[in-house]
This record gives sequence, structure tokens and C-alpha cells, in this order.
Amino acid sequence: MSLEAKKTLIVRLYQVLYEYSDAEHPLTQSEIIDLLDKNYGVDAERKAIGRNVSCLMEMGVDIVNTRKGCYLAERPFENSELRILIDSVLCSRHINAGHSRELIDKLIKLGGRNFKAHVKHVFSVSDWSKSENNAFFYNVDLIDEAIENDKQITFDYNKYGIDKKLHKSKSHKVSPYQMILRNQHYFLMAYEEYWGNMTFYRVDKISNIHIQESSRTPLREVKGYEHGINYKELALSRPYMYADKPETISLTCPEWFFDEIVDWFGTDVGVKATDDKIIQVTLTASPRAMKYWAMQYCNYAEVVSPQHLRNTIKEKLASAAEKYK
Repeated sequence: MSLEAKKTLIVRLYQVLYEYSDAEHPLTQSEIIDLLDKNYGVDAERKAIGRNVSCLMEMGVDIVNTRKGCYLAERPFENSELRILIDSVLCSRHINAGHSRELIDKLIKLGGRNFKAHVKHVFSVSDWSKSENNAFFYNVDLIDEAIENDKQITFDYNKYGIDKKLHKSKSHKVSPYQMILRNQHYFLMAYEEYWGNMTFYRVDKISNIHIQESSRTPLREVKGYEHGINYKELALSRPYMYADKPETISLTCPEWFFDEIVDWFGTDVGVKATDDKIIQVTLTASPRAMKYWAMQYCNYAEVVSPQHLRNTIKEKLASAAEKYK
């Protein structure tokens, strides 16, 4: 064995174990020697393999020796965890197809060669509905940098045209505070400097973003956020990302529908049984968001209060009914 091979053997050995071995695929010394030669041009003897495996184990690497061979038991993620992460990338509409493939390839490599055979469905990435914005990850990096350095940002906000492409709608100057994943989309939570209110913007619809020299408006100076961000309220009171102040809302629905309520608003809601398996639910939510939620589930849930929200829903449903006459 050459001096160079001796220096690199322990690293190449670890790479072979990481790439090819697991509990179901232990490697014999002969198989390791063949893979070292095939992949890295390293010629090693059995004694050197055994010695370096022992050395790796002494260094704390989790290698298991069995009668059938040895394998690397220690990995950053379990296969099931990698599948969840890969599926999350697949169904994430805010990540375009090209970036999805790159990210999935990186995740697959974490599982080794044997894991790749179990995730054939990832090659269907082009069949999923994906964003057309190639700047998504760039946007995330710049927004994160602006938040970290307490700076304002400017950007163009885009909407889809009938050509299925994004087109500039408006330009904005905002103070960014947080990025939030909701309904399969990333939203930027920011204070709109011109209008003077908190707003949520889809990150995948942002382009031409620039960090400004001006400092962002302190969160404590934004009305309704004097005591910071209530993340539980943010997650559960906005079925759709509207920035109006949440209110106490009462609705009635069949008892069997409560499972759907929990899916949207969590378990921290009031519930009271009435007659005929009808329940009354009390929750805190954005009225603007609840308007659309109530119309979505109008066959099952009826908003009882507040009256102004009930009236708005009635008007919207009447207008919709008129269109379908």
C-alpha cells in the first residue's frame, strides 16, 4: 500500500461504510476491499481493514461487527425521518422543481446507496404543482439576513397572469420579523411601512429583494405586538394568512365535524354539547380568515357570532348563490 493510500484509508473506509452498509447490508472485509479499489483506487489488505475499523470504533464511530460483516449504525437521520423530509419537499409548492430535485438528492445521499432504492417516487417531482420563482432560497437568505441585522427590505410582489407566469403587482418597503410555514407556503410576516400595518407576504411571490440601510421598525412599536409575537395564536387563529386582529368567534356544527375543527384550530377551543348531536364551538381567530373558512364549510358549520362576521358571510353566500342561479 502506498503512503498516500495509508493516509487516506481510514477516511475512504468510513465513506464506504457510510455509502454501502446498514443493518440489512453488512459488508465483509472482501467486499470492503473491492469497494475501496473500485471507488477510490485504494489497495488495502485484510489486516489494514480490521485495524482501521477498530480505530474508527475507538474514535466513537458506531460500527457494528457481525458474523456477516460490519456496518455503520450511526447516521444523522433514520430512513423514516428522511422519507418524511423528502415528502415534505415534494409537496412544498413554494420550492420550484429544480431546487426540489437538488434538495431531495442531498437528502437521499444522507441515507446511503441502499436507501435510494426505497424512494423511487421522488422522481415524480415534475408532476407536482411547484412555484415558478427560482429566487426562493435567495429570498429566504436575504430576509433572514435582514431580520438578523434589524434592517428594512424592499421587494416587488408578484401575481400570476393568464400566461401562468409571475408578473410584478406592487413594490413594498417593509420591516421583516418572521417567516412562517402555513398551508404549504412560506409567508413573510412584516410591517408595511407605507400603510402602517402588519402584513403577510408569500415568499415565493417575492422578487427583486434588497436589504436597506434603514433600521426596521421595532416590533414593540407595532400596534398589537407590544409584547412580542404570540406564536400559538399565530399558528391557530389564522386558517388563512390575514393580519387583522383575532376575535372571539362562536359557531355551531355537528359533533362529528369537531375533528375538522381541531385540524384547523387545535384543541384549545371551547366546546359545548347541545341537542341532536350539535355542538357549539368558541374559538379565537381572524375574522377575515374565518369568512373564507366559513364559506368553505358552510354545509357543516354556522357562524353564530360576532354579528358583523355573520352578516358578511350571509352577503358573500347570497352573492355566490346569485352567480349559480
